[in-house]
Amino acid sequence: MGIHEGLPPEVAELRSRIRRFIDEGIIPQEPVLDKGDGKAGVLMKELQARARAEGLWALNLPAEIGGGGLPFMPYVYVNEVIGRCDHAMVALGTHVTQDSWMLHLFGTPEQKSRWLLPMVRGEITPSVGMTEPEVAGSDPTGIRSTARLEGDTWIVNAHKWFTTGASAAAFTTMMVVTEPEAAPHARTSMIIVPTDTPGYEVVRIVPTMGDTTGLHCEIRLTDVRVPKSHLLGERGAAFMIAQKRLGPGRIYHCMRWLGQAQRAFDLMCAYALKRRAFGATLAEKQTVQNWIADSAAEIQAARLLTLDAARMIDQGDEARVEISLIKFFGAKVLHDVIDRAIQVHGARGVSGDTPLEKMYRHARYARIYDGPDEVHRMVVSRRILKQMASGAGWDFAR
Repeated sequence: MGIHEGLPPEVAELRSRIRRFIDEGIIPQEPVLDKGDGKAGVLMKELQARARAEGLWALNLPAEIGGGGLPFMPYVYVNEVIGRCDHAMVALGTHVTQDSWMLHLFGTPEQKSRWLLPMVRGEITPSVGMTEPEVAGSDPTGIRSTARLEGDTWIVNAHKWFTTGASAAAFTTMMVVTEPEAAPHARTSMIIVPTDTPGYEVVRIVPTMGDTTGLHCEIRLTDVRVPKSHLLGERGAAFMIAQKRLGPGRIYHCMRWLGQAQRAFDLMCAYALKRRAFGATLAEKQTVQNWIADSAAEIQAARLLTLDAARMIDQGDEARVEISLIKFFGAKVLHDVIDRAIQVHGARGVSGDTPLEKMYRHARYARIYDGPDEVHRMVVSRRILKQMASGAGWDFAR
């Protein structure tokens, strides 16, 4: 499926079904779901049951583990719609996609039976412990958390934060140093630690932009003992496993950002058409017209960049430059479109009467998680310059 060929009818129909599910079933319930309390939990279970009944559950996971079996590129297009509302990922069972694939690709039969299958069924949730407060998250070669093997038991000592969902998760896949004498990218391994293991402590939920409902947790593991069989993949393979998890995940993130940007764009245009100031609608003001035009151009540019990167991954290319491009460019587009939408709404835009203020806060995270903008810019420039220096040149039509 090329980026200029148009959507196959079955993918277009699936996107329409998901769009209706979100716009009619989830968005009207956002005030309830945003509270993250018991009532929100009950409502989410109802939405998940409806998603299963309508054949919309865990769409891109393999059918043999309980998913919908949707191929990569159609799922990329689906994520553009899922991004309209952050609760849609949980309601549709796509919030565990990256962790499910990680276990599917590298897990043992025992690990899959214990954690993967219940996770895909929506019975348990995962978390991943990578970022540490003492070292730069942009340079995971500096990770200090450790695990040593004593007989058939791993002894894990770790301090992590932004371990999203750890307070409600059944397990945390920990990135820890197990090979201290190895090369920087071969020092760490992935070890699965059930959250009810003695010595596992959720220190706090880290407030982010004034919010604690995101469940970004600080955790500490003190002499936590887990069986040798909890190693995920090979020893020293954590970086490779993380890249397999994060590469396609960045495509999904960027497509969901486009869904957010589209929703902000829709709100901006609708409000500009009805709001009057100084004898005319805002839509008749040249500055607002410029914002709308710039937003349309930037959304489509980010969209085509993301689809091109997805196409390359689908063909087996690592697309390192393309992924880094969409990561920092897409994050800026997301922020700028939401910012313009807020400006058009005026004081209403920063109030809780529209979803824009929440969208704006979440958009700021996008420039940091999955690698900060600065690192992705560095990756792009270094790889291009290396190829230019070799005499190969850089062909944008590749």
